[in-house]
Amino acid sequence: MRLKFLMVGLTAAVLTACGGSDKAAAPKADTKSGLNGAGSSFIAPLFSKWASEYNKTSGVAVNYQSVGSGAGIDQIKKKTVDFGASDAPLKAEELAADGLVQFPSAIGGVVAVYNIKDLAQPLVFNGQVLGDIYLGKIKKWNDPAIAALNKGAKLPDMDIKVVHRSDGSGTTYLFTEFLAKTHADWAKTGANKSPAWPQGMIGGKGNEGVASNVKQFDGAIGYVEYIYAKKNAMPVASLINKDGKVVTPSVETFSAAASKADWTVPGMAASLTFTAGEKSWPITGTAFVLMHAKPANTDSATKALKFFDWGFTNGNAIASELEYIPLPADVIGLVKAEWKKITDASGKPLLP
Repeated sequence: MRLKFLMVGLTAAVLTACGGSDKAAAPKADTKSGLNGAGSSFIAPLFSKWASEYNKTSGVAVNYQSVGSGAGIDQIKKKTVDFGASDAPLKAEELAADGLVQFPSAIGGVVAVYNIKDLAQPLVFNGQVLGDIYLGKIKKWNDPAIAALNKGAKLPDMDIKVVHRSDGSGTTYLFTEFLAKTHADWAKTGANKSPAWPQGMIGGKGNEGVASNVKQFDGAIGYVEYIYAKKNAMPVASLINKDGKVVTPSVETFSAAASKADWTVPGMAASLTFTAGEKSWPITGTAFVLMHAKPANTDSATKALKFFDWGFTNGNAIASELEYIPLPADVIGLVKAEWKKITDASGKPLLP
């Protein structure tokens, strides 16, 4: 079943507080039973902002560590956190083997960023050229393959400094999933959180580390979640999508890609990369939240579900401000159906 992706308005309600003695007291911080989550740096800006705002209304402290999707998966499997987050979805058999439930959070995009001093014209790439750059086959910025896509651009005769993630990364998974769908050599290895990069490339930990390295080195190229490019005022390349159209990253193009998603697959593991559509951004994805189906600490698991319920209900304006696309109501309905699988020892769902 294909579910229509609905655009969520960007207008947030303005909240005003009453003054004087009638002002409501702030909730006491729930420091003894706060929540711990870890994983995807792709979604970290949103989860961190949600956590800050949720704490103001609930008193529950939510500590989310941006350690990368691979580490997030590892920590939830080891039961050292209340929830993990990964941009690379787990397959149904892996979820079953580890007793996990998986659901999407919000939609975002991965972008190619670069640093070429004095280059005024925005660059355009396709999967073939990006794939060749990340295989070390294209080494110079004025390579004919880059020049053919960027007619009129004053490309320098300069080495390309290739930056990639050094940690197990869902952002890398989305990037390589796009390459695997557009480049014959990458198709042989497929999407991967930790590919074997060619020697001589530069590693960066987290989206933060990749953005920092690209900014540091003239002639660098990298890939990050869109908010990290915006936050660091970095040049972002346009990409050629499945319909052969040149598209730029935006709420509109992320939404166009997400409109093609089939969320009814096992584990809600929809793929949003390189989807059809004239306006579709080709490296679109979500961070999947991972929780145990039968958590040892049902109190913490219940609080985690209430946190995400608050985010889906009250956090849409925050998501939009950070250039994420909130999940539409029909997808949230599917998410809440997945939540019924998170139960106490007797099989009773933690949220009614």
